[in-house]
Amino acid sequence: MFLFPRIQRVLARVACRRFRPASYALRGTGDRPPPLDNSYTVKTGPSAALSRGDTHMPPPAAKRVCGLKMPAVLRIGTHNGTFHCDEVLACFLLRQLPEYKDAEIVRTRDPALLSECDVVVDVGGEFDPKRHRYDHHQRSFSETFHSLRPEKRWVTKLSSAGLVYLHFGQRVLAQRLEREEGDPEVQVLYDKVYENFVEEIDAIDNGISQWDEEPRYTVTSNLSSRVGHLNPRWNDKDQDTQAGFHKAMEMVGEEFLDRLDFYHRSWLPARSLVEEAIRTRDEVDVGGEVVVFTQGGCPWKEHLFNLEQELGIEPTVKFVLYPDQSGQWRVQCVPAGPHTFQNRLSLPEAWRGVRDEALSTLSGIPGCVFVHASGFIGGNRTREGALAMARHTLKGAAKSSANGN
Repeated sequence: MFLFPRIQRVLARVACRRFRPASYALRGTGDRPPPLDNSYTVKTGPSAALSRGDTHMPPPAAKRVCGLKMPAVLRIGTHNGTFHCDEVLACFLLRQLPEYKDAEIVRTRDPALLSECDVVVDVGGEFDPKRHRYDHHQRSFSETFHSLRPEKRWVTKLSSAGLVYLHFGQRVLAQRLEREEGDPEVQVLYDKVYENFVEEIDAIDNGISQWDEEPRYTVTSNLSSRVGHLNPRWNDKDQDTQAGFHKAMEMVGEEFLDRLDFYHRSWLPARSLVEEAIRTRDEVDVGGEVVVFTQGGCPWKEHLFNLEQELGIEPTVKFVLYPDQSGQWRVQCVPAGPHTFQNRLSLPEAWRGVRDEALSTLSGIPGCVFVHASGFIGGNRTREGALAMARHTLKGAAKSSANGN
């Protein structure tokens, strides 16, 4: 009766002790490895097709030792030698899930050792999510987020980071945020984190340039470059990559979680504020072309463009109103697009560069403070005054349009 737990522990230890030539199993976060032996390169094989929409991968089952059901000692396999940002992030993401939290990371190119791993990333020449194989180097591989999930728009070829994020990302985010996977906020953040964090890693690892022409300068401080710098230098006597891989996973993981925290605590509340302003815009002005933010300083442009498209807003918003730090109000023109200084409708030419009482007299609107020389923003002491400036501009534009100007 009292020997059974001890026997179980002994059996578990025996089952976990395996000789692994040409590899090193990095267990937990505190181990430090011996130097790697040489390993041979895995030949590329055919990729397996992914069923559309089949993105939720179940964890491996527990294993049996001598008839006893033991907790599974899970192994994440990836290649040894020079490491890159994509497999570093892929390993970190998997480690965020309960079933892989204490998984060993086996770095090898030995097919026999990889076949014993529960999940393999960035090596092995296979893409088969049903068997948890996530390599992208095989010649037949050309998958993108859009090809695997047609409702998503991104067409950058996936690396192991993108493959793992596509299949496990929603679970990772839900786990970190303590939400259900189907929570709308998780869905929004899932898209945002891919577009603004993971996709860049996919593109760099696959050698996809941002421009069709030569860039004017080189960027060497992005996350992928900083991971690369953690590898041994070519002329270092010690070419062991294990310590650098461990350090890279810590760095990449910290930046991933920091970015997720920013999007969750800052970016997402800004989206909610803009969405509320859009939904109540008819209460501000019957034309629906002016929105009011109750709080200043909110980064609104990206959210406004996205929400207008998602919600089918027509006519589009021309002006946003918000309080500044002094308690006065600003009226700002909505640009024609996210990357242009052209406005959908600028404040009147006659007002530009005029200030205070002179502007109030010229416009006939009390409390005016200024209009910028380019006409993209103006100020008034009150919310009503700022709204009157927007309405005056809209009325003038409508009149000009009616006259064929």
